[in-house]
Amino acid sequence: MLACANANTDHINRKDLKFLEVRHLNGPNMWTYYPVLEAVVDIGELEDFPSNVIPGYYDRLSSWLPSLIEHRCSYEERGGFLRRLEEGTWPGHILEHVTLELQNLAGMPAGFGRARETSIRGVYKVVVSAWDEHIAYSALLAARELMLSAMELQPGNKTYDVKGAIERLRDMVDSLWLGPSTACIVDAAANRKIPAIRLLAKGNLVQLGYGACSRRIWTAETDCTPAIAESISRDKDLTKTLLRSCGVPVPEGRMVTSAENAWQAAQDIGLPVVVKPCDGNHGRGVFIELTTQQEVESAYRVAVEEGDGVLVERFIPGTEHRLLVVGGRLVAASRGDSVSVTGDGKSTIAALISDQINSDPRRGTTEHHPLNTISLDSAARMEIARQGFTSNSIPTLNQKVLIQRNGNHAFDVTDEVHPSIAATAALAARIVGLDIAGIDLVATDISRPLAEQGGAIVEVNAGPGLLMHIKPAVGIPRPVGEAIVDHLFPSDDDGRIPVVGITGSYGKTTVARLVARLLILSGKHTGLACSDGFYLDHRQVQKGDHAKWEAANRILRNRSVEAAVFENGSDIMLSEGLAYDRCQVGVVTNVELTRHYGRYYIETQEQVFKVLRTQVDVVLPGGTAVLNAREPMLVEMAALCDGEVIYFSLDPDLSSVVEHRAQGSGSVKGKRVVIVRGGEILLATGSDEVSLASLASIPLPGGAHAVLEIENLLAAVGAAWALGIPPALIRAGIETSAPFKLQASSCMNDICQASGSNEKRRRNHQ
Repeated sequence: MLACANANTDHINRKDLKFLEVRHLNGPNMWTYYPVLEAVVDIGELEDFPSNVIPGYYDRLSSWLPSLIEHRCSYEERGGFLRRLEEGTWPGHILEHVTLELQNLAGMPAGFGRARETSIRGVYKVVVSAWDEHIAYSALLAARELMLSAMELQPGNKTYDVKGAIERLRDMVDSLWLGPSTACIVDAAANRKIPAIRLLAKGNLVQLGYGACSRRIWTAETDCTPAIAESISRDKDLTKTLLRSCGVPVPEGRMVTSAENAWQAAQDIGLPVVVKPCDGNHGRGVFIELTTQQEVESAYRVAVEEGDGVLVERFIPGTEHRLLVVGGRLVAASRGDSVSVTGDGKSTIAALISDQINSDPRRGTTEHHPLNTISLDSAARMEIARQGFTSNSIPTLNQKVLIQRNGNHAFDVTDEVHPSIAATAALAARIVGLDIAGIDLVATDISRPLAEQGGAIVEVNAGPGLLMHIKPAVGIPRPVGEAIVDHLFPSDDDGRIPVVGITGSYGKTTVARLVARLLILSGKHTGLACSDGFYLDHRQVQKGDHAKWEAANRILRNRSVEAAVFENGSDIMLSEGLAYDRCQVGVVTNVELTRHYGRYYIETQEQVFKVLRTQVDVVLPGGTAVLNAREPMLVEMAALCDGEVIYFSLDPDLSSVVEHRAQGSGSVKGKRVVIVRGGEILLATGSDEVSLASLASIPLPGGAHAVLEIENLLAAVGAAWALGIPPALIRAGIETSAPFKLQASSCMNDICQASGSNEKRRRNHQ
């Protein structure tokens, strides 16, 4: 047995795991509604070595990534994946889970994964959540290296640097992904089913909603934040002047141009004073409660380097608070706090800051930390010097040394704010003109009116940070993201324009062109991305094949577009994913299985079903799937639609059509179909039928493809009907849709020849 184990180990040492293809699916796909990375992986000889036959593999992997215990896997219980690992599973499955966990540990949301065999032995598709393509790909590569190291580890070999890999991924997240303030707004939008599009590969510029119904945010600024108001807020002296003129309490103060001038102003105003930059931010260069000429002049020399001009103000006793106002309403409030160290009789103040303050895990340099690390900057050194110390001084046992008078605003006090203070903060935001404002207010007690305690508003800030409210060091997180989304999208506004997606084996371009035409006739500025080109209304902006994710995304980002129509071939859905999260109307024209086989490892009818169902899966609950009733696969697919289903068919007596029309209850007469009877296109709801147009009046090509062309017409009519376009307008659109006409006799002969009698068609579908 020992010799056999050694032989297995030697064989394992020749293993490898190779990526044959890696693609990023940017939107809904055959796997899930969300972006994923799909890797085609060849595990080679490892197909013969599941995890339970590799010595020590389980122990190494579970100790390197102990958080894998949270992966439930197929057992649907905590520890489910580790159980599979212990019992024996294959590298593709392990790669899925390790990649997901590395992303999670780096701070990226990653919960979806799949590993599926292909028909080629040892070749798998591994699919993982990928909100950012580059971060997910780096996690995939790191997961491969970690897995192989865990397999190959021998006594004396160096352990894989898991911590270093996670830190590198965290650096990527900090650099490439949304900051916490923007992310909380995007998450709140997602909870209201409002779509989001990131407009830059890096940074926090995000579009919420589609086309003409969209809004834009940049951290806590919106497209409703006036540039004038933002400029006013940066000018502290101007802000105070405007607030004072409207009766808002602000500290007395004035701009100064030199250190000597600063001291003169301090004497005129009355000590103690505050010295700060006129247009500073984040508290840089702000010095408070200054009482001597040396302190004032020293503060001036630092403040003048931080901004354009220096302001000297009367010192307001109390604690600084940050109040968040959104849309004229107070939604959150935080209190600042002083920061001190306590002497032990042995350590310097610098060492005490490191041990007693910066060791707090809540403190850090990234946006994910609610508290900042404390550095011995000029303000801290001045505060220490005021108490007779330097950074190298050693306080006596239990001696308290103040390091910072107003630290992070990380203590939630929203429920304590007096109504009059909330009203004053809202008034201040309105005076400056900001829809979202961070109001800095100094008060001894936030639960009492300002007039009773001599409190005042000291600053009004545009683009305020939200982290203090969504992740306070102490207190309840506040739903500030929801407040901002509700401000941008009141009531039931979901930021959506009508989106029509069209897939199938044939006829997609024809249907897309006709649906776009009908939308244009209805008065909507319509974007179309199809195999014939990129269109805005009737104007072809670009020629060539634009039935692609990038073209559709461009249309959704165009804020003048009021409706969008997209052709989605199966290859695009497999290689790029859909450009939209949900749609108002999803059309599937027809199915010919052989057209889908042989690409992207699609080899079975079940796989074709999963690809095409993507278009039906994304139909909104209030939307409609328009499906070809003669295709059994599409009839089966209808049950997956969250919204309504409209069938179209040349055969009005097809069993699927008859059964669909009969479905109804209460006031609902039955379900809708678009059919042809006696050469007339009919819009039918239950037993009610309305004639739309005669086939003889519609310009369609004849010949061998007449049936498909008329089905394409019915599909477009069904989509237009689902969009609420009036029948008279649909009729006008289809009767003038092409430069040639189909003779009625030829048309009907072609239909009969291609489809046979109704009875024959029914037998074929039974």
